[in-house]
Amino acid sequence: MKILGISCFYHDSAACLVEDGVIVAAAQEERFTRKKHDAAFPTNAVRYCLAEAGMLENGQLDAVAFYDKPLVKFHRILETYLSVAPLGLQSFRKAVPLWLRDKLWIEPTIRDGLEKAGVEAPEKLYFPAHHESHAASAYYPSPFPEAAVMNLDGVGEWATATIGVGEGHSLELLEELDFPHSLGLLYSAFTYFTGFRVNSGEYKLMGLAPYGEGRYTKLILEKLLDLKEDGSFRLNMDYFGYLDGLVMTTDRFAALFGGPPHKPETPLTRREMDIAKSVQEVTEEIVIRMARHARKITGKKELCMAGGVALNCVANGKLLRANVFDDVWIQPAAGDAGGALGAALHVWHNVLGNERKADGRRDSMRGSYLGPEFSAEKTQAFLDARGYQYTRLSDEDWAPTIAKLIADEKVIALCHGRMEFGPRALGNRSIIGDARSPKMQSVMNLKIKFRESFRPFAPSCLEEKVGDYFDIDRPSPYMLLVADVKESRRVSLKGDEAGLDIMEWVNRPRSDIPAITHVDYSARIQTVSRETNWRYHALIEAFEKLTGYGVIINTSFNVRGEPIVCTPEDAYRCFMRSEIDYLVLGPFLLKKTDQPHWHERENWRETFNLD
Repeated sequence: MKILGISCFYHDSAACLVEDGVIVAAAQEERFTRKKHDAAFPTNAVRYCLAEAGMLENGQLDAVAFYDKPLVKFHRILETYLSVAPLGLQSFRKAVPLWLRDKLWIEPTIRDGLEKAGVEAPEKLYFPAHHESHAASAYYPSPFPEAAVMNLDGVGEWATATIGVGEGHSLELLEELDFPHSLGLLYSAFTYFTGFRVNSGEYKLMGLAPYGEGRYTKLILEKLLDLKEDGSFRLNMDYFGYLDGLVMTTDRFAALFGGPPHKPETPLTRREMDIAKSVQEVTEEIVIRMARHARKITGKKELCMAGGVALNCVANGKLLRANVFDDVWIQPAAGDAGGALGAALHVWHNVLGNERKADGRRDSMRGSYLGPEFSAEKTQAFLDARGYQYTRLSDEDWAPTIAKLIADEKVIALCHGRMEFGPRALGNRSIIGDARSPKMQSVMNLKIKFRESFRPFAPSCLEEKVGDYFDIDRPSPYMLLVADVKESRRVSLKGDEAGLDIMEWVNRPRSDIPAITHVDYSARIQTVSRETNWRYHALIEAFEKLTGYGVIINTSFNVRGEPIVCTPEDAYRCFMRSEIDYLVLGPFLLKKTDQPHWHERENWRETFNLD
């Protein structure tokens, strides 16, 4: 039985195909359109999923599931506008015509889209609730036979946070927190106030937090929200503008924090750093309190998480160390893209009652390598047709050759195997480098990623060696847990860090793997197993044989404002636009200085909206 899941029309639209409970394919639309966070109907992602299953032009879907209930969401929007009228007229005029034109007509849109792809839609379409889709994406692929489930995001239809319980094939939501009281929207309000883009820059706020102090934590808890012991809360809406305006915060919010919102792309001040630290501390407190409540009402020993807030890997690490649950599993595509996956799995297990198998050890996400793969033959044809120079590496030479380049402090871009599903590059669409290099973080941020200097890079570490480098006792395959670098590897602080310019602070070595060690000695870890990605594992293993270190830098293969690359053409274009030294396209190695002159008619930095 083949079930197609779809999410779209808010941000990060995606499609997923599940066959007899097995995840066959999943991808975000942005990877095909090259428009970051593309919210349009995922025509290209749908076609890819159908092609991966061999269904284009001659296949038949058994079910289609959309990740939320559009009519219920529209009811919430109308009720919200009516409750604040006559305020919010400008926002109303912008939002409602869009709903009336596109978002309310999702069923005929799905049918039209499938028809264009050459596949007939089944008679019945399924519309699980938004948080049912999140919960299904968290629980069903997890390794746990039974678990508590916790979802936290901006807002679905009405729910902003839910707690549920999964047992076997059944999954039930037990409690929910409703709009406008939302941890996701609280965090987004601070994202906006510190000058970053909402629904895109929240991870920057998280990355900025270690530079600050929790100077405003008590103020947030006293003025902005009434937090209960079970993690539920009510926001003081006098400080927030998202009910009746086009901005997240009000003048009263600005007065509380000593001035207007920080202007984007201007130098960050101590205020922004302290604000980031403070809201991060509040977020962690809410997550831990809510988790304790989930443990209490479900009685389960393991927890599964989804929703955009579940991408806050710092909070996830704190939750894990709090020992509320024996173990925690987070859906790698925790945001709205993962709703497509959850919707399909919800229908297979919860609606149709099909059996679920979980061994308690490995999840069923297949490493989240669920996107397109390009054969060596097609890649070579692409290179030859354009006259691009390359060397073909044998299987035996692939890992040692690349490892030697990394050890020589070269920056390498990888495009091989199946593309990752979710916001993290996990070794198949990645830019990699030497974690031992004290200059690599600055080089990769400013000359390759063209992004803010304070943003840290993540380590990819051999799963079996992670305990040698970090204070963590379990795998972290999806880069969703932050842990500390082991004390034995640290360089002592000098005590003057708080007074340093942020550029000087970030470039001061803090361990023997300085390029992935944040200013608070933390790191956002990806463990790499031979079982899920043998080629990437072999590369890091070759680097360890050469240097004694089984850990390298991993960041996503894109420049700022661009989606992660998908095709060899995307990869080559990004390679030539940046100061990456070498590009790996499957078995082919390309050296920058060997390539023909690169010229583009348009300035690519003006093509992408800065995130």
